[in-house]
Amino acid sequence: MKLDESCISNSKSEIADWTGRSSPVAFIFRFRISNLRSRIRPISNLFRRWSLAACAIVFAILLAAAATVPQRAPEYGPPTGTLVIVGGGNLNSGIYEKFIELAGGRDAKFVIVPTAAGNRTAAGSLKVYDEEDVLKPWKARGLTNLRMLHTANREVANTEAFVKDLREANAVWFEGGRQWNIVDSYADTLTYREFHKVLSRGGVIGGSSAGATIQGQFLVRGAVENNTLIISPEPEHRDGFAFLRRSAIDQHINTRNRWDDIGPLIKTYPDLLGIGLSENTAIIVRGDVFEVIGEWKVAVHDNTRVYQPREKPYYVLSAGDVYNMKTRRIEKFGDGTSPNSNRSPANVTNK
Repeated sequence: MKLDESCISNSKSEIADWTGRSSPVAFIFRFRISNLRSRIRPISNLFRRWSLAACAIVFAILLAAAATVPQRAPEYGPPTGTLVIVGGGNLNSGIYEKFIELAGGRDAKFVIVPTAAGNRTAAGSLKVYDEEDVLKPWKARGLTNLRMLHTANREVANTEAFVKDLREANAVWFEGGRQWNIVDSYADTLTYREFHKVLSRGGVIGGSSAGATIQGQFLVRGAVENNTLIISPEPEHRDGFAFLRRSAIDQHINTRNRWDDIGPLIKTYPDLLGIGLSENTAIIVRGDVFEVIGEWKVAVHDNTRVYQPREKPYYVLSAGDVYNMKTRRIEKFGDGTSPNSNRSPANVTNK
């Protein structure tokens, strides 16, 4: 059967009318789409805000978790604070200035300990220190808040009155002399504990010659008899104050030809790291890392290192070299080169 073409034409026209822009169907369709969009848009914005908030919360949780993860404490140096360990001699290479800077400047609170110079005179009477004389060189450097700390009596060193100034100190300096005098006065006392608390609150402890050796764990040259015996025959004079743990510190190695002297000690106590300091030379210790400053060299006695038969059992660091005591590795040379370059630490032949 053949359809009427006019019917088909009319039907197309009606469909066009129903689906045209002005048709009721098109109007309803557009209304519903517009209405749907208006509802979706705030939902989308809400989800976006929720996503941002969720990201912020996750980030905050990660930061908090990172803050609560315990950091490994150093094995050698203090967890907080700084050590300035000097090999003796007349210091004229900026070492005192560095110590003062680390303490917080000339207006910081300094305590000077002259005890290593002796507790008794040659005649056996108690040695008396004139505070003005002890502090005079420090005042000449512009320091404004200075105290001397000295006693030959451990009972006095155990009193609250004696440690009053020490509790407020930003920095402590141990003068040179014989290191066993410091042990006799302060070991296992309240004063000893307050020395360590200076570091705990971020302060600085420094010292030269005997004031360097006392900072190690083992007290090198602690014998009362003379300063040539590396290991004291007196057990009470074998322990230093362990500001720098797992270490044995010698000084004056260049002027007194002591480069090899602590080798036998390190063989006897293989857990120790031996550090020999030249005069007018220092190491600045933060945590397990130290940097060499000053005029000359530092010898590192590391028995974990394999040495060739022609080599001395230590190697030499120079000013600017940075050394990690925990890894027993040089992190940076003073000339800016890295340990990954072709350069290697100098052996004693280059001292």
